[in-house]
Amino acid sequence: MIIRKRPNGLRLFFLYRGSVLQVIKLKLAITLLVAILVTLSHGMFFHLKITLTPIPFSIMAIALAIFLGFRNSASYDRYWEGRKLWGQLTIVSRDLARQTLSFISAREDQNSTQPPLAPADPRLRILRRLIALVHSVRHHLRDSDPTADAHEFLDPDERIEFEQAQNKPDFLLRRMALDLRSCLDEQRICEYFVARMDESLAGLASVIGGCERIKNTPIPYSYTLLLHRTSYLYCYLLPFGLVDSIGYMTPFVVGIVSYTFFGLDALGEELEEPFITAPNSLPLTALCRSIERDLREAMGESDLPEPLQPVDFCLL
Repeated sequence: MIIRKRPNGLRLFFLYRGSVLQVIKLKLAITLLVAILVTLSHGMFFHLKITLTPIPFSIMAIALAIFLGFRNSASYDRYWEGRKLWGQLTIVSRDLARQTLSFISAREDQNSTQPPLAPADPRLRILRRLIALVHSVRHHLRDSDPTADAHEFLDPDERIEFEQAQNKPDFLLRRMALDLRSCLDEQRICEYFVARMDESLAGLASVIGGCERIKNTPIPYSYTLLLHRTSYLYCYLLPFGLVDSIGYMTPFVVGIVSYTFFGLDALGEELEEPFITAPNSLPLTALCRSIERDLREAMGESDLPEPLQPVDFCLL
């Protein structure tokens, strides 16, 4: 996702980067070319005059707008649910970090004073795995390789198992549960707090499962195909219904209508998959960076990675 400040005024009319125009420019150009040819030929097609009136196109436009509106509403629901799940991931990660530092003792004697986090401290291992988990979830949803982002937070002896795991976030969750069990066996934490922390691990698993559900269950393809075909037919036939009424203004009107319908269709497709790397998808990298900063600060680190800041809009 493009993270940037929102522009004002006339700049909105001239923005190209991040707009759906990048996706629909070829279809829009073909539609305008058809409209220009129909206008110049006055609706003649191989010496056959195609006579259409604006009335059927008005009726079709209403039906098409309803279908596009319903599809875009369903797509935005998926987008917003994905954002809520990642918000929940942020909350649960912070809760688990707080519980780890508060409930788990670095010594077997739970009543002893908590020392700073040492390399062999089980609390440090859990928090570092949690950072690796967050990055792994992002890559898992994008079908990319998490090795570069996750390896530095894992022990050398588990990196090979991590690479071989089919579901890497679930692998890290199991390891964190085993760490929790080890702390219980070593009497670093009492059973009551173990149950509370296990609820946080279950919350992480629920968030990951919810994101997988969105990723693996798209809007039915037949519905998307119907909208594609209807939009194309409507925009390509529209010049024949307007040329006798508005003459040389036909390409201008067809361009506006085509931009609206093609744009809504493309926007619905983009919002339908909120975890991909499209310009208007969820900013998963920025969210991961924010969680990583919070957890590293909780571990006492001062050299934190820089957050991803909004940038100004550009025309190109």
